[in-house]
Amino acid sequence: MDVVLLKDVEKLGAGGAVVRVTPGFARNYLLPRGLALAATPEQLKALEQLAQQRSRKAARLRAGADALKQTLEAKPLTLTLHLGADQKPFGAVTAHDIADALRQSGLELDKHAVRLEQPIKALGVYHVLVRVHPDVTATIQVSVVKA
Repeated sequence: MDVVLLKDVEKLGAGGAVVRVTPGFARNYLLPRGLALAATPEQLKALEQLAQQRSRKAARLRAGADALKQTLEAKPLTLTLHLGADQKPFGAVTAHDIADALRQSGLELDKHAVRLEQPIKALGVYHVLVRVHPDVTATIQVSVVKA
């Protein structure tokens, strides 16, 4: 029996997939739990329309992410770091600080999108990766200057 999975089912398939299962498994497990529907021509047509909608939405999100990447790469950031009398830093520039600076410049990004391996504890120019979309990563220039 062919069924259309509504949700991910372990060892069977991902949501939206059409899989062949035994009638008993479908009738006794998948259908009563709302994990699948019988693969009728109407269901297959609805599944195809849903897939088209998802692909259009993914394309819109990708285009928005590409535009955001261009904006991020065109706008260098300047952050300050306090230094002591012997030029040792007080604190560090973290991913949270970079996300706050981006937010103040009008770009809303989560601090988890900023890929900073170690906090920045020295003056200089750094290139930091920002994950805008699962497929799009921007490289921003961060200048750390003395406060």
